[in-house]
Amino acid sequence: MAKELSRSSYLEKNVGSFSPEIEICGRRYVKIDDLRYGTNPHQPAACYRPVDGTGVIGDMKIIKNGKSGLSQTNLEDISGALNIVKFFDEPACAVMKHVNPSGAAVATPGEALRDVYLKARDADARAAFGSVIAFNVEVDADTAREIMSTFVECVVAPGFAPGVAEIFSDAETYKLNRHVRILQCGDLKKLPRFTEEVNDDYNTFKVLADGTVVVAAPLSTSLHGIADLKSAEAENARCGKQKSNFTASEARLKDLLFSWYVNLSVRSNGVVIVKDGQTLSVGTGEQDRVGAIEQAIAKFKQKYTGAGTLDDAVMSSDGFFPFEDGVETAAAAGIRTIIAPAGSLRDADVIKRANELGVALYYAPERIFSHH
Repeated sequence: MAKELSRSSYLEKNVGSFSPEIEICGRRYVKIDDLRYGTNPHQPAACYRPVDGTGVIGDMKIIKNGKSGLSQTNLEDISGALNIVKFFDEPACAVMKHVNPSGAAVATPGEALRDVYLKARDADARAAFGSVIAFNVEVDADTAREIMSTFVECVVAPGFAPGVAEIFSDAETYKLNRHVRILQCGDLKKLPRFTEEVNDDYNTFKVLADGTVVVAAPLSTSLHGIADLKSAEAENARCGKQKSNFTASEARLKDLLFSWYVNLSVRSNGVVIVKDGQTLSVGTGEQDRVGAIEQAIAKFKQKYTGAGTLDDAVMSSDGFFPFEDGVETAAAAGIRTIIAPAGSLRDADVIKRANELGVALYYAPERIFSHH
């Protein structure tokens, strides 16, 4: 039996070996700290922030630490969750697990922050075990107590109400969650949301197997609000000119936009099903479009803890539908409003089939594949 690499034999001797300052593409980065580990315990890692950056994540304040520091995955989950809640003026919550959202929610009229958190958590309560939770508003005492009732890795928010730090530190009452890490992020308004706000300061870096680096602009969207949602139109020789015959209510359009914003942080192929400001299911990481839809529907049936069905739910797809089967699968489950980008040779066929099924189909102005 192979002997597992121990921290003392591998990781600890590498901690501190990362340079205090590095330069990438002419931009300087300063080391914040060595991390608990990288993606796995035998991978040493360190975290850097731009010297001239906004520091929304890089300058987070540690309100409470666990028995050890943050890992690379913790930080990636924090980043992904904040990347969702940054879009909303209403209170919002995202629950991240292994760099994918297991659930997200935005407040509807009359809902307290605790309600929003419960919607996000209970969209997939099983996956939420050991997750990272992010909010776009100050966390209050009722929400903190609910968070402490189950095991989570980290909680990040722009602020915490008086007395909340004491709730998170109450190891005697909340023994299961005594090692939770609590972090205060910077002003989320400093994070870019829309395509025109992105510049070279936010470029992403992907290191390939041989050390080659790909530099790319970050994923963004040009959908600012429901006024930007356009009914699908397309034309081909087989079907002629086709346009979606159905329109959604304002409430469903808000859900559609919410679904799109969540999908920006879902690994491709990504499908997000939403109703009343709550993700009902997230299909992620499938190699085919229909498989992502089938996965999302199956997860809803298996794991969603709330009452109800997918009837009148909305769905976003991060890529186009190459055939009619994606819309057919969604419609069979009760989904009646869908957003996806155009781009298929069969776009007109898909619109025609959506009309036959009574589905309101909207086209997004861009594809939002995210290959983490």
